[in-house]
Amino acid sequence: MSVITARYKNFDGAPIHFVALGANLPGPNGEPPRAMCEHAILAIDQIPSLHVEARSRWFSTAPIPAGPQPRYLNAIIRLRGHVTPEALLKDLQRLEAQAGRLRGEANAARPLDLDVIDMAGLVRNAPDLILPHPRAHLRAFVLLPLRDVAPGWVHPSLGVPIDALLQNLPPQDIWPL
Repeated sequence: MSVITARYKNFDGAPIHFVALGANLPGPNGEPPRAMCEHAILAIDQIPSLHVEARSRWFSTAPIPAGPQPRYLNAIIRLRGHVTPEALLKDLQRLEAQAGRLRGEANAARPLDLDVIDMAGLVRNAPDLILPHPRAHLRAFVLLPLRDVAPGWVHPSLGVPIDALLQNLPPQDIWPL
């Protein structure tokens, strides 16, 4: 197990990144959401220069905004390695497409959702990828699993520790599995 000794860096100096996983529809061959997420974790670990260090517990969450779709399965993975935001986003979107995700309607049900939450504390406001994720601090389905893999995480642009962010959230329909 790695020890994070500096802000968002591994003991060997490699940057630490966090990716959220979610799914609430079966995959193209009928795979359940958990299988879709587990397959994505294995595929992410095969991306050159990246290594999956940890996965949070799985959580069951109601869709946000609330609507007539199935509950989501959510988790966070902690990655170690050197990668650009553009390259990571491209790889994650490729995996989503392979899983049958169709882009279009915001917040639609999907067989796989991969979101970059934080990349080594980088603050970035680019059209393709805003870092940290612009709504991460508002969502228990991001913060609770993130706390599993990074209990000392501090929001890079707000400067607020994860426990304080969680305390300020309104009630949300989420439970660990």
